Amino acid sequence: MNYIETHAHIYSSKFDSDRDQVIQDIREAGVERVYMPNVDVETIAAMLDCEEKYPGLCIPMMGLHPCDVKEDFRDQLVIMEDWLNRRQFAAVGEIGLDLYWDKTFFEQQKEALRIQINWAKERDLPIVLHCRDSIDETIAIVQEEHNGNLKGIFHCFTGDLAQAKRIIEMGFLLGIGGVATFKNGGLDKVIPEISIAHLVLETDAPYLAPVPFRGKRNSPAYLPIIAEKIGDFLQISKEEVALQTKQNALNLFREIGS
Repeated sequence: MNYIETHAHIYSSKFDSDRDQVIQDIREAGVERVYMPNVDVETIAAMLDCEEKYPGLCIPMMGLHPCDVKEDFRDQLVIMEDWLNRRQFAAVGEIGLDLYWDKTFFEQQKEALRIQINWAKERDLPIVLHCRDSIDETIAIVQEEHNGNLKGIFHCFTGDLAQAKRIIEMGFLLGIGGVATFKNGGLDKVIPEISIAHLVLETDAPYLAPVPFRGKRNSPAYLPIIAEKIGDFLQISKEEVALQTKQNALNLFREIGS
């Protein structure tokens, strides 16, 4: 089986001590691509270094994470837009809204999100959205900015069925990760009502490891655990989950170098 990891920070310093071994584990688990969301200006170099060291496996995006939207967000966006003008990236991400950690810069988060959505529209790129405690607010902005061609992923989806249906109606995919394995994660009430055609796999490594690794460092090598859980919910095989989510991801992301 071949899996596509649509969201992992494999360039994180949490992998610095054993990244080569982690990459080997990822390959042995059948993961053939790892799409890497950027966080801020400081993470760009490490992300591109991973792309260079593991070509064909680690594929970068470009964007400013909402938790890193501060007073200087416009300066950071200038640098990121320059990168988008210089070379190809698979998507504009990780972008979005976050009302969990700090609401101080929420208005700036919304401005940054709109700016980056427009980058994606101008370049015909998908967007990868962070929406922690802010799914409805994120949906509202995406609906306002939608031009009929905008597409992407609501990363780490943990919302309810009504929210899932609104996202699917916009033509977006749901990123499903380790929360699907949590006893009180809530996705057991949503995924059975959603077609596999609207789902992609992710881990958000090094965060949100699935059971039985919850609380430990996450890895894309754990994607088969998530796929199996989704299969249980949908009453289909892990192999079918792998195949369909892989195709969904490949349909979404631009091939680097194409």
